[in-house]
Amino acid sequence: MKHPQYIVSTKTIAALLLAAIVLPFTLTGCRSDKAGDLSAVKTANEAAPAATAAASFATSTTAKRTVAAFTSTTSSIRSAKPAEITAPKIKYNAGEDPEFARKHGWPGKGPTPLPGAILPQKRIVAYYGNPLSKRMGALGEFPKDDMLRRLKGEAARWQTADPSTPVQPALHLIAVVAQSEPGKSGKYRMIIPDNIVNQVYGWAKEANALLFIDIQTGHDDIRTILPRFEWLLKNPDVHLGIDPEFNLIKSGAKPGKKIGTYDAADINYASGYLKDLVKKYNLPPKVFTVHRFTRNGVTNSRGIVLRPEVQIVMHMDGWGAPWLKRDSYKDYVVAEPVQYTGFKLFYHNDTKKGDPLMTPKEVLRLNPKPLYIQYQ
Repeated sequence: MKHPQYIVSTKTIAALLLAAIVLPFTLTGCRSDKAGDLSAVKTANEAAPAATAAASFATSTTAKRTVAAFTSTTSSIRSAKPAEITAPKIKYNAGEDPEFARKHGWPGKGPTPLPGAILPQKRIVAYYGNPLSKRMGALGEFPKDDMLRRLKGEAARWQTADPSTPVQPALHLIAVVAQSEPGKSGKYRMIIPDNIVNQVYGWAKEANALLFIDIQTGHDDIRTILPRFEWLLKNPDVHLGIDPEFNLIKSGAKPGKKIGTYDAADINYASGYLKDLVKKYNLPPKVFTVHRFTRNGVTNSRGIVLRPEVQIVMHMDGWGAPWLKRDSYKDYVVAEPVQYTGFKLFYHNDTKKGDPLMTPKEVLRLNPKPLYIQYQ
């Protein structure tokens, strides 16, 4: 009987032989001398040609399969259509889509702003109303000092929302108010006394704000009533607004019973009048806001003339839920570009059905971004 310590199984012998074959490969991988690497591989191949050939074949076919898979993948990427590898399309609310705005002609190609122009360098934030009524807007709803404090707060919120665009506060005074009765003039409108207008102008100066006079003609003609305000519009910090809703000469309806309209010819008259004032009194350009919230509120908008002396703002004047306001902005302002855009926010009417008042950040998602903001 042989001593147990000298017994070597055939499995042990096979393991030793395999180690003798594999060891040179293991040591070769540690060397940096490429000539030595090749020599070691050659020696190993001579010692065990069958095993080496099998290992070499396995390594070769694995590498070929890896390269083939990589080539197939990269070829698929190269041949893929752009739509297959682009990011998901962004979903926009109405009035926010930059492609819709671009297709309709935004940004506009109006005249280069003259020295002293307010737009587009600044954004105007205005309080609208009349001091003789608490129901017509923020300007008259609150006592003067409280109102100016609130306006300052709104201006600050807009400045925070868009630090790149300085905010210019303004008071937007309804200087000619449409009436449900014809009155002494028979024109269904009332002209606010000059002393009240001057009082509000003083408030604007106190707040370093602009003053807008707003005209609701009723059954009067803008060509008759606008020249009456030259005494005020000759000042460099006084601007103009007109309201098609209350221009009812054509229909003959009472204000409040039907929505009125202005044609491009009416707007061109007012714009031309402002241009003449700018030249006559050597003034900076006037800002001219036109309220709109219906298709027929402004007719023949493509015929509106743009002048370097006048900056026209098409102002979305409708109230309601945020989705409805965005729809109106898209349909009646973005879809029919003129020059600049505005957007009105109603503290009461926008929220009376439980909807939230749109925030500055939400309004700034609109495209183009409004440069005139009005609170009523």
